Amino acid sequence: MRKKLAVILPIVATASATASIAHAQSTVTLYGLLEDGVDVVSNVQGNRLFQLASGVTAGSRWGMSGTEKLGDGLSVIFRLESGFNINSGRLGSGLAFSRNAYAGLESAQAGTVTLGRQWDSIVDFVEPYTLNGNVGGYYFAHPNDMDNTDNGFPIANAVKYRSPTVAGFTFGGLYSLGGIAGKFSDNATFSAGATYAAGPFSAGVAYLRINDPGVSTQGYQNYPGFTNSVYGDYLTAARAQRVLGVGASYQVLGSLRVLADFTNTIFQQGSAGHDATFQNYELSGLYTPTPAITIGAGYTYTTGRDHATGAQPKYNQFNLTAEYALSKRTSVYAMGAYQKAAGDANAAQIAGFNPSSNQKQAVGRLGIRSMF
Repeated sequence: MRKKLAVILPIVATASATASIAHAQSTVTLYGLLEDGVDVVSNVQGNRLFQLASGVTAGSRWGMSGTEKLGDGLSVIFRLESGFNINSGRLGSGLAFSRNAYAGLESAQAGTVTLGRQWDSIVDFVEPYTLNGNVGGYYFAHPNDMDNTDNGFPIANAVKYRSPTVAGFTFGGLYSLGGIAGKFSDNATFSAGATYAAGPFSAGVAYLRINDPGVSTQGYQNYPGFTNSVYGDYLTAARAQRVLGVGASYQVLGSLRVLADFTNTIFQQGSAGHDATFQNYELSGLYTPTPAITIGAGYTYTTGRDHATGAQPKYNQFNLTAEYALSKRTSVYAMGAYQKAAGDANAAQIAGFNPSSNQKQAVGRLGIRSMF
C-alpha cells in the first residue's frame, strides 16, 4: 500500500501543477450588459410616443473573450459578442454575434492583429471624445449616427491592426475585403487612426471609407417602418461613404472632463451623381461630483449640403443626462435630448426614432443598466 501511494502521489502533484500552469496561461471570460428604460417622445410622425426601449445608453449584450499566452509576450486572443433586445428577446441585426466576432495575435512589443467582425478606427479613436461615447448612447449621437461615432455598425470580413502605446501614442487601421471576384474595391472598407494622451490631455483622429455603404454595412438604412430623413436616400445611392473625425479632451480639477469633436461625412455621388456632405461640431462635458454621480451635457451643431440641389439642412441638438451608481455594476439614470432642425431640413430626427412632423423633436428617458 505504501509503495502504491509513493507512486500515485508524485503523479497527482505533477498533474495538479500542470493544471495550475495551464490555468494561468489561458483564460476565458463570460461577460454581459443589460440596459432598459422608458421613453417619452414629443413627436414621431405627428404623434407622441411612449415606449420601452432596450440598449440605448449601451447596447444590451453578452459575450466571451479569451487569451492564451504563448510566451515571449505573445498571446492568442478572441472575442464573441452578441447584441440583443431584452424586451423582445431578438438578436441584434438577426445575427448570432452582431457586435464582434474575431480572433488574432497580440504582442506586447509589436501590437495586435485580429481577423473577423470588429469596430473601425472612428470607433476606436474618435468616439471616446463624443458625449454619446461616454454617456447617453445613440440618442445623443450625431443625427442618425452618420459618422459611426456611436458604433452603429461593426465592419465584417475585416483585418485589423492596433499598435502598442509608446510615449502616449497609439495608432491602428482596418481593411475589410469586399469578397467580389474581379472587383477588389467593391463593398470594401478602409479605416485608420491614432490617439495621443499626456497627463490630463488626450486627442484622436481617424478616417473611414466604406465603398457601397447601402449594401456593405448595416447602418441607419431606410426599411419598412423606418425612414432616415437626414441622409437615408444618400446612403442608398452613394458609391462611398467617407468620414474624417477628430476629437480631444481635457481633465479639469479631477471632476470635470471637457470634450470636443468634429466630423466631416461625405456620401460620394449620393445625390443624382453629386456628393452630399455633413459636418458635425460637438462640445460636451462630464462632471463627477462624487464617484457615484455622473452628469453629462452637450451640444451638437450639424450642417449639410446636397451638391445636386444646393439644399442646406441644419440641426441643433442639446443633450443632458444624470446617472447614479447603485453599485459597481448597476446604475440608474435620467436623460433627455432636444433637436431643432433648420435651414432646408423639414423634420427633426433624433437617432433611433422616425422623424417628427415638424422641425422639433424631444425625448425623455428613465432607465437602468447592469453589468456582469
